[in-house]
Amino acid sequence: MSVPSYKQRRLPGLEGLRAVAAFGVVLTHVAFQTGLDPRSVVGSVLARFDFFVPVFFALSAFLLWRNHHDDHAPATIGRYLLNRTGRIMPAYLVCVVAVILLLPEASQMGGRQILANLTLTQVYFVDGLAPGLTHLWSLSVEVGFYLALPLLALTLGRLPRRARILAILGLAILSLGWAWLPFVMAGPDAETGISNRQIWPVAYAPWFAVGMIAAEMSDRVPAWVRRVLEVRWVWWWLALATAWVAGQEWFGPVGLAHPEPAEFMRRVLAGTVFAFAIVVPEALAPGSRWLAGPVMQTLGRWSYSIFLWHVAMLSLAFPLLGLNYFSGGFWPVLAVTLVLTVPVAAASHVFLEEPGRRLIRAATSRRARAAESPA
Repeated sequence: MSVPSYKQRRLPGLEGLRAVAAFGVVLTHVAFQTGLDPRSVVGSVLARFDFFVPVFFALSAFLLWRNHHDDHAPATIGRYLLNRTGRIMPAYLVCVVAVILLLPEASQMGGRQILANLTLTQVYFVDGLAPGLTHLWSLSVEVGFYLALPLLALTLGRLPRRARILAILGLAILSLGWAWLPFVMAGPDAETGISNRQIWPVAYAPWFAVGMIAAEMSDRVPAWVRRVLEVRWVWWWLALATAWVAGQEWFGPVGLAHPEPAEFMRRVLAGTVFAFAIVVPEALAPGSRWLAGPVMQTLGRWSYSIFLWHVAMLSLAFPLLGLNYFSGGFWPVLAVTLVLTVPVAAASHVFLEEPGRRLIRAATSRRARAAESPA
């Protein structure tokens, strides 16, 4: 027996999950920058809290595929692309410009590096990742998914539901071989100008597939599956256990060491399990009270800006505390980073994100009215 076939327009729990993911990313960066031992139990788990990046990917894929998998008309696709641009670019550009102008570590950025970061193409250049902005590689990857989604809608979106699910799953499985392709294995190599092709968007297809397949199932969840998904503590423990396993040295390199193809594939698979455990229960069996509470909803609305600004704020925490990088001080650095990040993110949301959304909504409304007006 399945639950009634309908889709809630808004799922508040997913907004709360955005806040969880944002703070998870903050935790992993603070742990790394303060030199928390990745061989300890806590350190190994926090080191793999970078798996909250696949949580972001799965959340975006769920919501976007759910709403746009049948977008076939050029006007509809155009509105979708405009809405995505208005959603991410205003706050993003201000963050990048502010870091370039104000953060001392970023003062040595070259012209190509600046252009790559302004255009969200940093993963395609050998020197694309810049101080204070290194974490934005994941947003560059996510933009790749945004651009691919209309093509997926025009192709996979025309298939019956079961065929769509199989096609999405098949593409995700095929992508696991990406790291073994010769032109991917050739890099990164700064001397010959080869970027780290291992982190191009196609490599993370399984993380997006989690959300896309969940979207396909969102109005056809059997009652017994819902009951299993509602036992939330099991899924949270599964996510933590996955992070711990993936944080062990025998699983793959810790820190910034470049993984071998097999190690990279294992990391992608572990991130897939982590994203599934965090996202799918709330997406398919919504109802978490704490995620839908006012505090988590507010932080969820600010989560994009929390993600954007936290690395720059983390860079400021060390001189404010008189600490050096990798010299300890996890808790004070975390506290100062959050004290700086949250108000900046709130302001960024109010003065950059919301005006950008309103501007795009107004523009798309005018275009729609013009299209409907008689000649």
